Amino acid sequence: MKDAIQKGFISAVGFVFIMLLVNCQEAAANRGLKEQLKQNAEGILRRKELVENGTFIQIPGPNPIITPGPDGAWDDGVTEAADAFKDVDTYYFYYHATGAGKGYRLGVASSTHPLGPFKKHGDKPVLDLGPAGSWDDKYVACAMVLKDGREKYYMWYSGHGSQRQHRKWSIGLATAAHPLGPWKKYESNPILEDFGYVGGVLKVKGKYHLYSAYPISSTGYKGDYSPLALAVAETPEGPYAKYKGNPLMEKGDFGDWDDGGISEAEVLYHGGVFHMFYGGTQLYGPRLESIGYAYSLDGYNFTKYLRNPVAVRQANPNAAAFAEVHAIIEPPFIYLYHTLRYEKRNNKSFPWFEDLGVQVLVTQRPFSLDMPVLNLERLGPNKSTALADSPPICLGNTTDVTLTAECTYTKKARRPIRVHIRASYDGVNYDTADLTSFYNDFKPGETARRTFELDTKVRFIKVIVENLDESEGVSDVRVIATLGG
Repeated sequence: MKDAIQKGFISAVGFVFIMLLVNCQEAAANRGLKEQLKQNAEGILRRKELVENGTFIQIPGPNPIITPGPDGAWDDGVTEAADAFKDVDTYYFYYHATGAGKGYRLGVASSTHPLGPFKKHGDKPVLDLGPAGSWDDKYVACAMVLKDGREKYYMWYSGHGSQRQHRKWSIGLATAAHPLGPWKKYESNPILEDFGYVGGVLKVKGKYHLYSAYPISSTGYKGDYSPLALAVAETPEGPYAKYKGNPLMEKGDFGDWDDGGISEAEVLYHGGVFHMFYGGTQLYGPRLESIGYAYSLDGYNFTKYLRNPVAVRQANPNAAAFAEVHAIIEPPFIYLYHTLRYEKRNNKSFPWFEDLGVQVLVTQRPFSLDMPVLNLERLGPNKSTALADSPPICLGNTTDVTLTAECTYTKKARRPIRVHIRASYDGVNYDTADLTSFYNDFKPGETARRTFELDTKVRFIKVIVENLDESEGVSDVRVIATLGG
């Protein structure tokens, strides 16, 4: 009996000790959890603080960077931005265009520099319309490219058919071993029916998050604008589940800069934050679009930047709209590729003309940005470029600028090239006299280069290159502006 009592006592003491140990472990775990939650909350606050107090300095690119093809080309009509994608050391700009009597089809141009010059790939679309009667026999547009393996590229795109059952924007998939293709459409397309314009696709924790502009032309939205929506899948092919919390982001409240709606936009993940740059328009008046910014810490709940818009159309001469925005982040620069619409062109008013353009956002000072201005294979003897050949160079947010001229002379060359600089107050109307000019270095039979520092407070400049040699041409003519601030 005594032994039983002792054993019982020992068991009770053991149980109490174990419970105390468990309670201590739970308390320690709770303290650890609370500390972890505190650290997470502090991290979230730091990230939000960094985003909200961050710097966005807008510098228009050498626009336009891509224009419609010549008469009769597959892309001689409406040309709009689809996706900007970098792979290794090459930048790819996908776009959809109409032409040759057909609806939107997809093309691509590439460059080794984020601001160009961009060279179109081939004379045909990289992704064409489907066969007659198919779900994408009328339009193929809004490409989004994702690299998912060493030589595995996926392209999500929006398609629209001509037959009644296909008169809705659905999502298709294509694959390739290289960004330039050839692209092969997935046999079971569409992978997601009736889900608008593809904006972006991210692979997050093994799942594919497809962001789109959907539903198109929602109630209260102007034209073909829409809220931001999300669908998620385990594989690129799907099946995709539309997020029950859609829409993720709506147009602004009445009176806001984006109260008319937002256009499709890519979502990027960088530095622990989901970033989105989007075109926004006002409800009343023409479709005038600037670029806004929104961010999310989880990819679902997006917060609009308090100081939107971050890239205003007025900074780009004659610009009416920046639409269909896609971005590449390369700190301290963010390159925003977009459709560029004009207020007036050839005595016709917006929206009859569209090119492709780029805006640069600088996130810190000091900075130094190289911008290609002119790129010519050859300039003949006693010839000059036209003022229209040069893009406007905006100096509004810069403190210093240098121009670098480069060319290759023949062995028989006798005189150098001369660079003329013209100024403008609005980027549209330029002086008829030079602000200043400079001669390139002269080395017959060699490539010569000279950098000229420009001391000026004007807002816009353009350049004209003149070959002073009356008998010999020059080749590989380049002018680069280096903007600092």
